[in-house]
Amino acid sequence: MLQKLVDEKHGQVVSVGKIADIYANCGITKKVKATGLDALFDATIKEMKEAGDNTIVFTNFVDFDSSWGHRRDVAGYAAGLELFDRRLPELMSLLRDDDILILTADHGCDPTWTGTDHTREHIPVLVYGPKVKPGSLGHRETFADIGQTLAKYFGTSDMEYGKAMF
Repeated sequence: MLQKLVDEKHGQVVSVGKIADIYANCGITKKVKATGLDALFDATIKEMKEAGDNTIVFTNFVDFDSSWGHRRDVAGYAAGLELFDRRLPELMSLLRDDDILILTADHGCDPTWTGTDHTREHIPVLVYGPKVKPGSLGHRETFADIGQTLAKYFGTSDMEYGKAMF
């Protein structure tokens, strides 16, 4: 989906944190390095303020995974969630009328579970925007639904897999 946005709509995809590494730089037009929740929030806010149309600002808040989830640091995870909750309104306030904010995860990582592997709970998909209709997106069958939703939102050609969520 990222490359489709760049190729078909001359869009921009800004990687904040380790997104460019995760996606092997495919479809990434700008890389912004930052570490720690506050620095990631600050970088995301800066990029959102500078973003034009057809832009994705894509941030990985990696501490939830590598610093707290896999290390089973319940107190650190809880403190991170509290900081995230305090800072989230800053992101929400920057959204323009037609913008959307998608919060999700790539896997479960319950900090109370034994061992260091990923855990099997369902991941959240939360979507917010001034024009997003409130309600449940239901149980999704695949991550590809997020990509298909973004393809529809940006008006690119359809993805091979997935169903748009709205």
